[in-house]
Amino acid sequence: MLQTKSKLSFSDFLEKNASRGRTMLLPALLKAQNEFGHISKDVATEIGQALNTPLADVTGVIEFYSMLFSEPTGETIIRVCTSPSCSARGGRSLHHELLHQLNLVTDGATPDGKYFVEKVQCLGLCDKAPSVLVDEIAVGNATSERIFNPPDDLATKIYPQEAVITQRIGNVYPTSLDDYLNNQGFEGLRKALELGSEKMIECMAESGLLGRGGAAFSTKLKWEGAAAASGQSKYIVCNADEAEPGTFKDRILLENDPFAILEGMLTGGFAIGATKGFIYIRGEYQKAQKVFAQAIESARAKGYLGKNILDSGFDFDIELRSGAGAYICGEETALFESIEGKRGFPRLKPPFPTTHGLYQKPTVINNVETFANISLLFRIGVDAYRNYGSEKSSGPWLFSLSGDIEKPGIYEITRPTTLRELLASAGGMRDGKHLQAVLLGGAAGKFVHPDQLDVRLTQEDARAAGLTLGSGAVIVLSEDVNLKQILADLGHFFAHESCGKCYPCQLGTQRQAEILDRNLAGETLDEDFSRLEDVGWTMTDASLCGLGQTAGSAVLSAMEHWPEIFA
Repeated sequence: MLQTKSKLSFSDFLEKNASRGRTMLLPALLKAQNEFGHISKDVATEIGQALNTPLADVTGVIEFYSMLFSEPTGETIIRVCTSPSCSARGGRSLHHELLHQLNLVTDGATPDGKYFVEKVQCLGLCDKAPSVLVDEIAVGNATSERIFNPPDDLATKIYPQEAVITQRIGNVYPTSLDDYLNNQGFEGLRKALELGSEKMIECMAESGLLGRGGAAFSTKLKWEGAAAASGQSKYIVCNADEAEPGTFKDRILLENDPFAILEGMLTGGFAIGATKGFIYIRGEYQKAQKVFAQAIESARAKGYLGKNILDSGFDFDIELRSGAGAYICGEETALFESIEGKRGFPRLKPPFPTTHGLYQKPTVINNVETFANISLLFRIGVDAYRNYGSEKSSGPWLFSLSGDIEKPGIYEITRPTTLRELLASAGGMRDGKHLQAVLLGGAAGKFVHPDQLDVRLTQEDARAAGLTLGSGAVIVLSEDVNLKQILADLGHFFAHESCGKCYPCQLGTQRQAEILDRNLAGETLDEDFSRLEDVGWTMTDASLCGLGQTAGSAVLSAMEHWPEIFA
């Protein structure tokens, strides 16, 4: 909630931004919550009047986002992650221990109002599981003692085959523009400006760059479509709402090399004829928001944002927006809705964002790692870029390893590598345990059986094996992990995160969670196995967006590999 940390008071903020209307609703709500601890009806009414937004709509937005509260909470909010990586490493036990220590029976505020405890979904700290967020302080390898006395030991380790995307991490001060410039910073933008937009899109096509956000969609098609779209107002949007359980690579890039993402957004803006960009960073990533805000200020002060950038006649600026706790906002159109001041409901497609995106204008949206690749591509050129990766999965790829592995962290893959080789390079199983399963692609991915470890980590090989790389999450589960509990965690995750817009997902995720809870409790009914299959297939085939379409993927894969655990 970077906006909430400005020197402006809540009233001054409203006055300054009133003319922008509803699009400033979420920033205003975050500002109010930070200043008052919650958003009362009176404050909600004031916000609605200032931004010309009906109170019912303001209230609807407050209720939609899990980090917003309409009632008082506590002086300190403690969020305990119970998603698969953290659950497997003791997150649920830690949550129960914390409730007992604070004399709480369930989530909520302590009687003195000092603390408010809640279990939450992934915090993007999977390599430090179990993890906790204490207000804005991230606590890794959490214990009850560390929660109240957090040490400063959260550095995520990077393990590159060859440091390409990650080459500056640890070698530059993240918010120093001079450090960035001294390490090949903005060289890609300079070369792109010399090429011109048509040649840039040709280079993008030749590069074969695929999006790194999970869908692996062709970046060339997005750029080409938005560039050809009519209209003078166009937008570049960076999707930094990284909320996929097991994924934390984008956080590391944002916190350690923000100018690379900023440069990629600038490059894309020039290619499609946009003059404005937005970066939407999830609300739990407070450090990333602060770092990127400083990068924006530095770039603007030195002429890398604003008018006539590098004397090219190109005008472009970036605005940072904070999420407020909604996994669905990682879906591109739901993210647009959120920026526009609405609940994060996905839109029907077509029309597609390239012609009707943010504010119904032509928009290119890519994720953090994709923009870092764009900076790299135009700096080193197409031929050099295609030397990394494989023919159909070009460039370097980042994977987030967590769970029962000796060396959790970020792994940069620059040549075709099997999952077995990746796990070996990560030191193998922790404490000499045997591998039970790998959850590849996060909650929206699939389970990999130990017999499948020789699959290469490329898009084409994963698809051929019936798997998905998703956003690069690799959650390693040992023989000691209760797979029934992990499946129940996944069920609760999707039931909690479904936006409720479409019936197959709204009802399907609830039924899936109920069946998985019965299975965990040993109370499985005779028809539950077939019911679970039917629910999973129905969500996959009939849901409106990717959340519902993948909500049953991991469960269905577990049913295929280990049918006995559903007996």
